Amino acid sequence: MAAFGHTFPFYAGPKPTFPMDTTLAIIITIFLTALVTFIIILPGIRGKMRLFWLLRVVTSLFIGAVILAVNFSSEWSVGQVSTNMSYKAFSSQWISADVGLQVGLRGVNITLTGTPVQQLNETINYKEEFTWRLGENYAEEYARALEKGLPDPVLYLAEKFTPDSPCGLHDQYRLAGHYTSAILWVAFLCWLLANVMLSMPVLVYGGLMLLATGIFQLLGLLFFSMATPLTPPCPLCLGTATLHTHRGAAFWITLTTGLLCVLLGLAMWVAHRRQPHRLKAFFNHSVGENPGLEWNPEEGGLLNPRYRSTAESPEPQDIPLSEAPSKGCCEKERPSVPDHAL
Repeated sequence: MAAFGHTFPFYAGPKPTFPMDTTLAIIITIFLTALVTFIIILPGIRGKMRLFWLLRVVTSLFIGAVILAVNFSSEWSVGQVSTNMSYKAFSSQWISADVGLQVGLRGVNITLTGTPVQQLNETINYKEEFTWRLGENYAEEYARALEKGLPDPVLYLAEKFTPDSPCGLHDQYRLAGHYTSAILWVAFLCWLLANVMLSMPVLVYGGLMLLATGIFQLLGLLFFSMATPLTPPCPLCLGTATLHTHRGAAFWITLTTGLLCVLLGLAMWVAHRRQPHRLKAFFNHSVGENPGLEWNPEEGGLLNPRYRSTAESPEPQDIPLSEAPSKGCCEKERPSVPDHAL
């Protein structure tokens, strides 16, 4: 390097980053907009139904937002360490920095933040993403990072997740990410069907779809836990410290939401069996609007009182189709035969 006047190779500066993931920001904005819209029309609902309606809307939007957000989140396995390490290639200078690792269903995020940020006449604040989702090639992204000349800590962690790495982390997390994401999309579909059914007089089926939503979330967590190791098979040594990973916020909030959906689904099924009238009142499905219909909890629907005795009686009964015709109206007049007729 003496021929270049003891200068180091050119490295592109850190690119400006948004404070949070743009996909998560879009999802949160959409659901918050829907919530604000529902709150605006809240004064038009009368009585206690206003509180019940608000509780249903907030719970449903929370479940849907969580399922979508964790699918695009990068905080399924996380780790962070503060250490002293070398900064870039061809340099013997060390820096003090915080290194973060965030593994999601679609890739890896690696952060490098200097403590302080200004060191070696540079701003040390990097946040790099390497993805393995469908249509993306992790090895090509890693090759571009090498050409760009990213700092050594970022390249070191990114190299551990390459397909050719002896650690084998790429295959484990890539497989777990694909299948867990697919299971969460099924859970999101069940959530949509649950909302449709809860808006109709089939509340028990809406509760069962809500139960299925929670079950699929828990199945996704089970598959992710079985496919990915809690401790990496090879140590992640960064300078004077070792980076350890653990389950992140996305994992635990998915577990909480899945258990919530299971409990709500079971509660609705029990309420349907024991107190269907209160369940209908909570969802504002009042049978009083049609006095000619009565609620039959066994059938899960509305029956006309005329047919109620037939549904409850084990013996078959004949339902008259019409009243018997009166004699006077149906008797035919016979022609009188004169006595003197031959």
